[in-house]
Parts: sequence; structure tokens; C-alpha cells
Amino acid sequence: MEVDNKNRREALYGPLREEGIFLWDWMYGEEYALADIHLISESFREELATATAKLGRIFTKVMPVLQRADDALLLELGVPARALQTVRTAVLQDLPTAIGRFDFASTSEGLKMLECNSDTPTGIVEAFHVNEHACRYFGVKNPNAGMDAQLQRAFARLMQAYSDKGYPVEHVWFSSLDWHEEDKGTTLYLMEKSGIDARFAPLEKLRVWEDGLYVEAEGSLLPVDVLYRLHALEKLAEERDEDGYPTGEHVLSLIAAKKLAIINPPSAFLIQTKALQALIWNLHEAGEFFQEEEHAIIETYMLPTYFENRFAGANDYVTKPIFGREGGGVALFAADGTLVAKDQEEFYWEQPMIYQKRVELPEITVQTLSGPYQGRLLWGSFWIGGEASAVVARVGGPITNNLSYYLPVGMKG
Repeated sequence: MEVDNKNRREALYGPLREEGIFLWDWMYGEEYALADIHLISESFREELATATAKLGRIFTKVMPVLQRADDALLLELGVPARALQTVRTAVLQDLPTAIGRFDFASTSEGLKMLECNSDTPTGIVEAFHVNEHACRYFGVKNPNAGMDAQLQRAFARLMQAYSDKGYPVEHVWFSSLDWHEEDKGTTLYLMEKSGIDARFAPLEKLRVWEDGLYVEAEGSLLPVDVLYRLHALEKLAEERDEDGYPTGEHVLSLIAAKKLAIINPPSAFLIQTKALQALIWNLHEAGEFFQEEEHAIIETYMLPTYFENRFAGANDYVTKPIFGREGGGVALFAADGTLVAKDQEEFYWEQPMIYQKRVELPEITVQTLSGPYQGRLLWGSFWIGGEASAVVARVGGPITNNLSYYLPVGMKG
């Protein structure tokens, strides 16, 4: 059986490695992409799309209000002080992010959204490219067929918006860490799918000088008008060069001064903070701001989320750092406060936390090179250009992290 799994895995992922797009089917010496497939019904596929589109409406409605809010509220939501003016930069009111992803648990009460990754989501190559190959290999219909076209439309719409607002858009660069295989591969894939005449530059080659951002290349400094960055804005805000100069703050000032356009747009960062889920839930419980239909959406797809622990003694709950990613810093508790599980990523432990009602991810058994593995299934549903888009499945422990398996998805029937 192990030999069969190994051969099947090589038959599926070997050609993908050879074409040079998906190179991280193994990560950190561990199996990441599975040579297995999970089949879903048309109705469940539609439910994921519906939940994504409806939640997109909720987050889109909140965004203009947040961008006009006073500093105190934005600081409470976790926006770094040096990024306050940057996140107020409005590009398209009805497109707060071009490339986002909602993460869902499928529960006995339906889909429940755990978080929204709106600033720098990954899993893109897996959903939009690898899944098609996997479905062909297993002889099933791809639930994400043709959805890569949405990527180009989203980029085009945002580029046009920047141009209409008077930004220079001639020199476009895509950037990520050069050594990080997944980040670089995702960035190069998006650059190719964007339809934009652009070039790639490692993050370490970006330079700030006077009133501009540049790429150090070919013995000179090349201007950057538009930057796609697979690099979290909260990390950028803290960065300094070797001499201690606050390069990140300088870049943020260029964005705020409309001398640099970024993708995702600045508003995406406001959605990224999990504190926004607490704010939305607070408004929902108070019966404020939203219309009746919107309250129904929040009640259906969101979980009770607070800035303080309101679950002690009543419900199992989760604590999450407001800017945690890939499960970083997440802890699961029983109602009596007993720690059930905790992610060991120390980077996020010092961040402010939100408290969220805990739901269990459903159990699933998948085939790995080591044999059957019983894990927990998390659904990602991309939100591209304001539309529901491709889905991606991850399988891991009670807390999904960056080493959780990628599981291809096909349609039943």
C-alpha cells in the first residue's frame, strides 16, 4: 500500500514539479500535498460560495466606516500607530481586498467562518492550479474550474482604480521573500495570472529613497509604482534596515501620500485583523448598523467573538492573536478554562487576543505516505475581486497550521 501511495503521489505531483509552478508538495522535509481527493456535493459547493459572497457584503459594508473612524478605534482593532494614515487610503469602496480567503468549519449548524485572510492569503496555487491537475488525475470534475480568470479581472479592476485616482501605474513589481519556496511560487503564479506587464523582485532588494520605492537591480535603482507584496502589513510597519532606519514606516508613508500603490490595497489590512470580527459581532448583538438581512447573515455564518472572555463557565472557546496567521498563537480552551491545545508559534503570543466561541472541525481520514491519517478538515473559500471563487481544503490537528496537509477536492457524481 505504501508503494502504491508513493507511486500515485509521484504520478500526480512529479509533473507539477517539472513545470516549475508548484514546488512545495513537500515542506520542511514533511509531506504537504496529499495524493488523495475529497469529494463534495453540488449543494455543499454552492453553500461555500453563498457564505463567501454574503460575508463579503458584510465586510465590504464596514470598511468605509472604519476608514473614517477615529484613531482610538483603529488602535483598538490593532492597527499599528504608524499605519493609521495608510489604512485610511481608499481605493475602491466596493473592493476592500482583491485577493482574500475566508476559512470555514463545517459544523452541525452549517458553515461557520473562523477568520478572513484578506491581506496576504496563500493556498492560491493549490486552489487555482494544482486542484485542476488532481481532478484530472482522479477523473472527477473540478469545483474550481475556470476560476483563475477571476484573478486577472481583480488585478485589472484594482489597477484601473489606482490609475483613475492619479497614481502612476507604469512600473509594476511583485515581491516576496526570495528563499521561501511557497511565498515566491505563489507570487510568481499571481504575477503570471494578473495579465500585467510586471517583474519579480525579492523583498530584500526593495529600497526606499526620498519620495519613492525602488528595486536594486542591474547596478541601479528601478522605480516601483505598484507593488504586489506577499508580506504582511503589520510586519512591514515594524521593519528597519541594518542602520536602524525605519524603512517600513517610510514605505507606509509613501502609500499614505499616494506615491505608491499596493496590492492588496490598504483596506485589506483592516479586514485582516480578527478584532474586526469582535466589532461586527458587537454591532450585531446590539442590533446596530446592519439591516435585518445582514444581521441574519452574521448570525448564520459568524461566531460569537469578543475582546474579553465571555465564555468562562458557559462554552468552550478559542483565543486568537488579532494578526495571527496559519493558526499561529491560537489556543483552545474548555468552558472551565482548561487548556486543550495551543499552537507553539511564539511570534504571535504577545499580540492582543480575541475570544471566540469554539467549534470543532469535522474529522476526516486521508491517505498519506505513512498510511491513513485521521485529522480535522478546514475549508478555505477565496474571495476574489469581490466574488466567491475557488475552494481549498486543509487537514491537520485541532489547530490548522502551516504544516497541515493540502487535500485536493473534487465533485461527486
